[in-house]
Amino acid sequence: MGPVLAGVLQLLALIAALALAYIPLGNYMAKVYTSDKHWRVEKWIYKGIGADPDTEMRWPAYLRGVLAFSAVGVLFLYLLQRLQGHLPGSLGFAAIDPDQAFNTAASFVSNTNWQSYYGEQAMGHVVQTAGLAVQNFVSAAVGIAVAVALVRGFARSRTGELGNFWADLVRGVVRILVPLAFVAAIVLVACGVMQNFSGIHEVGQFMGGTQQWNGGAVASQEAIKEVGTNGGGYFNANSAHPFENPTPFSNLFEIFLILVIPFSLTRTFGIMVGSVKQGYAILATMATIWVGFVALMMWTEFAHHGPAFELANGAMEGKEVRFGVGSSAIFATSTTLTSTGAVDSFHSSFTGLGGGIAMLGMMLGEIAPGGVGSGLYGMLIMAIIAVFIAGLMVGRTPEYLGKKIGSREIKLAACYILITPALVLVFTAFAMALPTPANSMTNSGAHGFSEILYAYTSASNNNGSAFAGLNADTQWFNSTLGLCMLLGRFLPMVFVLALAGSLAEQKPVPETAGTLRTDKPLYTGLLVGTIIIITGLTYFPALALGPLAEGLA
Repeated sequence: MGPVLAGVLQLLALIAALALAYIPLGNYMAKVYTSDKHWRVEKWIYKGIGADPDTEMRWPAYLRGVLAFSAVGVLFLYLLQRLQGHLPGSLGFAAIDPDQAFNTAASFVSNTNWQSYYGEQAMGHVVQTAGLAVQNFVSAAVGIAVAVALVRGFARSRTGELGNFWADLVRGVVRILVPLAFVAAIVLVACGVMQNFSGIHEVGQFMGGTQQWNGGAVASQEAIKEVGTNGGGYFNANSAHPFENPTPFSNLFEIFLILVIPFSLTRTFGIMVGSVKQGYAILATMATIWVGFVALMMWTEFAHHGPAFELANGAMEGKEVRFGVGSSAIFATSTTLTSTGAVDSFHSSFTGLGGGIAMLGMMLGEIAPGGVGSGLYGMLIMAIIAVFIAGLMVGRTPEYLGKKIGSREIKLAACYILITPALVLVFTAFAMALPTPANSMTNSGAHGFSEILYAYTSASNNNGSAFAGLNADTQWFNSTLGLCMLLGRFLPMVFVLALAGSLAEQKPVPETAGTLRTDKPLYTGLLVGTIIIITGLTYFPALALGPLAEGLA
């Protein structure tokens, strides 16, 4: 079997698995967020934190809950790292430096999981499990909660109430993420992923000296790392490490875990707004972009330009031989079109155009299918923009799901889509203009610029993957990337929740003959075109200086 055929068959198997999980998981998540019953363990949690899960919140109160909970998470994780040297199970590792501790705390709380440290050489068992793994669960649950609040804004009328943040948070963790991660961890252990709490030990001779490895609860963290679209690896090599991702099957299974909740949430959306066809329209948009990007990535990486490529049957530099080009292309596309950031190959070693495709996937806003929760609300923002553009073309007040898109709604949506490009382009410009940040680049020219552009694109869009060529463990990058992660995560949530509150207060508009049908293929095509055009107009000059210049050289 040739490598191209193998890659295509893996893609088809992945699509089939996602299709099988779509309806049952989407239906289940809809029941989770519409049920009025609380599990016993959830009642204990509510009592412990002093929350009343039955109290409805308007959008300012919901936002305060999101920000307060996340702020406490940043502080707790920062202190945990700074005190690591005094904690049991630290494996002898010292406390993390202040700038790196801030960067890591901001990273994991914002669901970015950018890592400027070597996991196996910096973090002990307590920080890994009680700090990083816990944030993998709750940061993902926060994203789903905000998405559900926006969906309620479309589904409800004549009320500004969007549900209860604490109930949505707890249910997301207890009923969705923990069960899925538990099952996924068992499968990963069966595949050979490590799960223990052993200390550092020598494993034999390596290059004339001894080699040391420390154990860890890798499988359990790997499971929620992918299920929650987090991406932070236990080891520096991330999912390219055989202890995290040992076999081609585990690699395909991890891609499935990355995509299953974001895709299935479109079903949840359709059920909650009372029209599964609307969910299918959003799904079709996400799937069209994802399949298109996978096909482009495979084409760029399989293209043979010279004898080295021909002998390796593709661009094998920086890729694991146990995965090959096809599987690596699927993984790279899936992780950059979601907010996962996990890697099973090194994106800096991709072809120039291949690295550009990975970058462009993040620049779209990671909405195809996007992160857990964030992908859905990001796509719904773009759906509002597309409806507004259609309304301008026909001279009609735009409507979406029975709600009028007026000046307030379009201003909030516009602010949402402007935040991350501003962060990416402004901080990239500063890094290239100042003398010190450029010293962190491994390469010069277009590829060196791509390293900087990729880093700020990844941080601002809460992705977390790296181009694997930039030394980001400096005070400048730890501080500015940490700031980009926090602003790129929580500023958009402000506009999403404000938009949800505005929509929930409206009276539904009856559908007429002139209403744009947003559940038809025509609208799906309009939405795909809107996303590509807006992103292209925003980022094309920057892409032309980096990956396009390198790929066309």
